[in-house]
Amino acid sequence: MPDESSAAVLIVDRDASIARGIVGYLEARDYEAEWVDDGEKAYNLLDSRPFDALITELNSHRIDGMRLMAVAKDRNPEICVVLITEEADIALATEAMRQGAYDFQTKPLNMGKLEAVIQQAIGRQKLVLEQHELKRRLDEQYGLGSLVGQSRQMVKIYNDVRQIAPTRASVLIRGETGTGKDLAAQAIHNNSPRRDGPFVKLNCASIPEALVESELFGHVAGAFTGAVSGRKGRFELADRGTLFLDEIGELTAPLQAKLLRVLEHQQFERLGDSRTMSVDVRLIAATNRPLEQMIETGAFREDLYYRLRVVSIDMPALRHRREDIPVLADHFIKRARETHHKQVSGITRNAMDLLMRYDWPGNIRELKNIVEGMVIMARPGKTLDVHDVPGYLRQTAAPEVSEIRIPTGVSMKEVERIVIEETMKVSGYNKEVCAKTLGIGLRTLYRKLKEYDIR
Repeated sequence: MPDESSAAVLIVDRDASIARGIVGYLEARDYEAEWVDDGEKAYNLLDSRPFDALITELNSHRIDGMRLMAVAKDRNPEICVVLITEEADIALATEAMRQGAYDFQTKPLNMGKLEAVIQQAIGRQKLVLEQHELKRRLDEQYGLGSLVGQSRQMVKIYNDVRQIAPTRASVLIRGETGTGKDLAAQAIHNNSPRRDGPFVKLNCASIPEALVESELFGHVAGAFTGAVSGRKGRFELADRGTLFLDEIGELTAPLQAKLLRVLEHQQFERLGDSRTMSVDVRLIAATNRPLEQMIETGAFREDLYYRLRVVSIDMPALRHRREDIPVLADHFIKRARETHHKQVSGITRNAMDLLMRYDWPGNIRELKNIVEGMVIMARPGKTLDVHDVPGYLRQTAAPEVSEIRIPTGVSMKEVERIVIEETMKVSGYNKEVCAKTLGIGLRTLYRKLKEYDIR
């Protein structure tokens, strides 16, 4: 990010005395100034390195100043361009400013004004770069970057999100708890035309049944006991944006009917109020329950189901995309390092092998919490290893006892290494159990593990 003390300025002027004056003035104020005497040389320099400002004669030799400005802005849209000329020309100055020049000055130059123009332009460049960085971070956190994975299933999710996001269609996201349904909803919103509007969430299972209607539609003062003042509901708060209703299957039959009306007419009444309110809200719903079966038992309205499921996304369970576990684990290690300021260098192959074999009933959320806990408890500067993995996970992830296949032609030392490594896996990396299974002492096992670099 440029600042006044490190900004690079390119000066283009055939008059060496004028150019040296500009260079000397700027260098005395810690600018990095470079001078060339014709437009072709300036053109080549603009292609070879970045500049924060360009000060050029309007009628520079070979390539004129207006053309140079176009080239410079093509390389850096925020570059500060100051055009200089022998005589004032109002029409030409107006055209130069229209095409993006910061200033148009006549000789002899006012050095103080020239520097002020450069400072103002570099201040704007800073602001633009900060905005780009903020957008990048937001995209990383809430855009498709929040959905992590390279598996075939996740590639389909990315494609679905990109295709669904630009539309107004209601979306139903299905999947087990912890599969990232809320991240998919956020990604749809952030890639939609409503991205600058509100993204409002409500978990229907986390609110007491008696309060869900008020949370959705709001209420006026006195609408029920304890309603001492009016309150906007989630639909009103999400106007011109997106409302994400998680665990939609928990809604009661009366609320399902009211929700259907809002989806059909974009209208509702606050509790205790007879006035009808209109909103413009895109609804994204999510569930971990089998709504089709609930329809058969009468627990969920069929017409609401089809109104919600204009398009649908099915989030895969983590055990069905195990190839994404290393990518996710590395992602969560990085985030935990930054959040908790812990110096952890990574994770060993054996520890990752345990994570790969576990079935993750809590899906991505469980993996995130496990990895975060491992990072928090690890000693600074170390690599996460098997003993950092929680005990219950080591036992659950341990493979079934099976035959150990020894290739022919290997040395007895290699046979010993293979037997110890496989027995460690079967024992869930519990060294006491492994030593007992092998019929050797614990100290002997430690020595062998070190000798064969088994971790």
